[in-house]
Amino acid sequence: MKVGFIGLGAMGRHMAARLEAAGHSLQSFDLNGKGNRKSAREAAQDAEVLFTSLPGPAEVEAVSAEVGPVLAWFDTSTNSPECVRKICKSSPYFLDAPVSGGPKGAESGKLAIWVGGDQALFSKYLSVLKVLGDQPYYVGPIGAGTVAKLAHNMASFTIQAALAEVMTLGVKAGVEPLALFKAIRQGASGRKRTFDRLPEHFLPGQYDPPAFTVDLALKDVSLAMDLGKNCGVPMKIGQAALDELAAAKARGWGGRDCRVAMTLQEERAGVSVRVAPERLQGALD
Repeated sequence: MKVGFIGLGAMGRHMAARLEAAGHSLQSFDLNGKGNRKSAREAAQDAEVLFTSLPGPAEVEAVSAEVGPVLAWFDTSTNSPECVRKICKSSPYFLDAPVSGGPKGAESGKLAIWVGGDQALFSKYLSVLKVLGDQPYYVGPIGAGTVAKLAHNMASFTIQAALAEVMTLGVKAGVEPLALFKAIRQGASGRKRTFDRLPEHFLPGQYDPPAFTVDLALKDVSLAMDLGKNCGVPMKIGQAALDELAAAKARGWGGRDCRVAMTLQEERAGVSVRVAPERLQGALD
């Protein structure tokens, strides 16, 4: 298959190499002059499918103005929903397909690929997507893949900030770093992947009977905050968690599962995050 590829940076060069190794005829171009074509237009010309891996919205828009209509275009860049929807209006065969896995994942093919756009095009080129990543997933209409990517990265960096906070707390309170790391990994949170807890309470909206009450969580976080104060460790993330639990307690939810505090964010955002139990179980199986 004749494949166009624009953007041969830390991610793109590995993805392009995988496509070529799989036997596809590659037409490639990079904004810095790499590739076997002299322009983005040449890389896209007569290609059955086009991939882009670019720094951001401005670069993707610039390419969209140059390449003209294509049969199918998967943008693997981390973009904005507004940008991908705008491009799709003039290029209906454009799909947002951001990836996660870093350069090592791009090289090994261990990438999540979140796709938004025409589902028929996703299905048609699924075999090509599987050359790039082992987890291609159709999320929904145009922009859905990008929303998923931004939500994922926001979670990653928020958790990163929280981990920095708890590790500095533990070490400054006197625990050796490796010992602290190993101890935390043995706990309930450490044994599960981050998002594996969502189906237990939040997604089905079930907070009774409790697995761990708001009252107990509030007590534990208060003790950790006291420890941080005594050790001189700033606890910005901890304070946010304490505030949420305190607000849930003020609602009279002290005896409910501590995850009920998450519903306060639903109220602020004006959205209900709910999945029917049978659909949830199907996703988990």
